[in-house]
Amino acid sequence: MKYFIFRNQTIEPFFGENEIGFSGYDDISNIPADVERFIWFYQVPFNFNSQQLSLEVGTYIDKLRMVVSQIEGREIWVFTLSNLFRCQMIGNDYQVAEAINSFNSQVLELSKENSNIRIIDFSEFTSLYPSELLVNWKFYFISQTQLNTKLAKDFSIWFSKKEEELALKRKKCLVLDLDNTLWGGILGEDGVTGIKIGGDYPGKAFLYWQQALLELSKTGVILTICSKNNEQDVLEAWEKNPFMVLRKEHFSAWRINWQDKATNIQDLAQELNIGLDSMVFVDDNPTERALIAQMLPMVSVPDFPSKPFELIAFFRQMVDHYFRIYAITNEDRKKTDQYKANAQRAAERSKFVDMDSYLRSLEIELSILPADEFNISRIAQMTQKTNQFNLTTHRMTEQEVKDKLSEGWLIYCLSVSDRFGDNGITGAIFITPTHHIDNLLLSCRILGKGIEQAFVSFILNRLHAVGVESVTATYLPTIKNGQTADFYDRLGFKSTRHDSAGKDYQIKLTEDLPIKDYYQIKTK
Repeated sequence: MKYFIFRNQTIEPFFGENEIGFSGYDDISNIPADVERFIWFYQVPFNFNSQQLSLEVGTYIDKLRMVVSQIEGREIWVFTLSNLFRCQMIGNDYQVAEAINSFNSQVLELSKENSNIRIIDFSEFTSLYPSELLVNWKFYFISQTQLNTKLAKDFSIWFSKKEEELALKRKKCLVLDLDNTLWGGILGEDGVTGIKIGGDYPGKAFLYWQQALLELSKTGVILTICSKNNEQDVLEAWEKNPFMVLRKEHFSAWRINWQDKATNIQDLAQELNIGLDSMVFVDDNPTERALIAQMLPMVSVPDFPSKPFELIAFFRQMVDHYFRIYAITNEDRKKTDQYKANAQRAAERSKFVDMDSYLRSLEIELSILPADEFNISRIAQMTQKTNQFNLTTHRMTEQEVKDKLSEGWLIYCLSVSDRFGDNGITGAIFITPTHHIDNLLLSCRILGKGIEQAFVSFILNRLHAVGVESVTATYLPTIKNGQTADFYDRLGFKSTRHDSAGKDYQIKLTEDLPIKDYYQIKTK
């Protein structure tokens, strides 16, 4: 069962019934075992007696606490309370409002104490509609459905976005045009001091827009530039215009030239080693947007606003649609520096005639650590986001990673740094108690340096040292992980099954696997 929902009303039209179970109305006595995660969807009932209503709402937090204590650490998504039908007869009677605020505040505190609790702010959805559309009294009296069933499709779309947000899925990279996109005017015509940024409108709108983009980059979204311009003019504008918020150091890569933008975006994706489907292209020119939509359909291309004063509303829409995430890790915060360092590594590589000399010059350090409370969140995030080097693509929540540890699984993460910078936690391996590699995954930005072989070889050598005689593994093909199809073959595993569904492998641990001496390995 995918979800089990605790509720105090009819909500089937909004969640459907496929792989979903529902409690009875206001019933918390049944806690099923075969559930991926729970949902708490209690809402304020209809009652014209504010005292009775506030007392009833006040009981919800105790019921939620009881459920949390019984689900044994499994994940639960809690919807905040939102009053769908507010009928206040006395202006200074805030009993119901206080009860609602108290519940929502206590849920927030409860989530700080229990990492398996995720909060969904239901007011984000209800605030999209006028109060008279939130309730359909005909359906309520017929079926006890409080929320208007005409909103079911909209709710489903909104909730799907919430599922992606909670699963830590989002786009990785924002590709920005410059003229009339990042600032007002045309740099080549108006000059460094003539473009509109800062000061009065419309420059002030572009200033706010850049400030918003800067904050977005701090959450781990990579900022890049794709502009038809003279690069030297842009570098001068970044350096000399005093109102410029986003400058050279805030962009991980750029293509500022007169080449077509489809080719430039492909080059950016290759340089950053990310998929085109993880990119969002923002350009004021509808012709350029149409080109990318046609030539690179994997790239997301939102419509750019026609007026500068619409930029801030556009920013919020863009965040909600592409970039919102429930929580960020330290690795997310370092993304810009990490991808810039990757470009430096690529430039350095051209100086060497053989790969071993190049890799030795990088001074690569691998930190291989067991999963713990400090890195589990990042490990879970990688299972959700990593696609290219992911041998089975088994997605896991933070709680599911914890469950595997409690069942005796060996879970290690890999942190990689070199003389150009720290990539942070960029790899993980999951091994069952029967010594089967259930999954192996690495971020695409550290590939191409033999790190994946060194990582797995080190783990296998550690197993060999404690007497493990053989290890099995599986490769499950997906649209995106074709590059890993022969990884276990190259490492010395022998195939025991090979068909359209994937491959099974086994390796006998009779001696340590070789690891290049230029990898400095640290571990616990």
